[in-house]
Amino acid sequence: MNRAVDIYCERLGPGLWAEPLNALTNLAFILAGILLVVALRRAEPAVRGDAGVLALTALVFVIGFGSGLFHTVATAWAGLADVVPIALFILLYLFLALRRFVTLPLWACGLGVAAMLLLTVVLPLTLHIGLSSYGAALAALLLVGGFLQFGRRHPAGPRLLVAGGLFALSLAFRTADAPLCNALPIGTHFLWHVFNAAVLYSLVRTMMAHGMRPQAGDGRRGA
Repeated sequence: MNRAVDIYCERLGPGLWAEPLNALTNLAFILAGILLVVALRRAEPAVRGDAGVLALTALVFVIGFGSGLFHTVATAWAGLADVVPIALFILLYLFLALRRFVTLPLWACGLGVAAMLLLTVVLPLTLHIGLSSYGAALAALLLVGGFLQFGRRHPAGPRLLVAGGLFALSLAFRTADAPLCNALPIGTHFLWHVFNAAVLYSLVRTMMAHGMRPQAGDGRRGA
């Protein structure tokens, strides 16, 4: 677990500050978290007390700290601190989106989360195939957003689609880091942090605005 990890263009050797841009741009997640806290303080009491929204907001901070740790310490155990909070955010947001936006029953939401786990964790580990958890998350975001926009005319639909487009751009910067390394020695991974922080902020604000837990008497249980 203490094995050194060197997979980003910016890192040319060992040391805590061998990836200065990749490390410092994790402050974008912290800024996003702070802005979400400010929005929560100004929101209605029902939003301020919503467990799902609070958990997502907390995970934005944890993602920033975990990614910052990975891009400074750069070890296998620090890599877990980077990827686990992101995975938790993806799975929790998917569950809440299916439950609160699409209004699926709990068992169907659980199946959706299980399918995401299967695609992003189980199959890559057991079959050694390179499925991208972020690619699956992007597909799910666009599918849910498209269904809400064109199938339901739900107000969250356009916002999820915009977040999906921004996430696609973010993912492009992450993917281009290694191929562009010779032409751009600083790499492009730092832009993944900046744009991804904007994506997470947008997603949580969408949940605040349109994903409140169903109230008693509306025929559904809250999640």
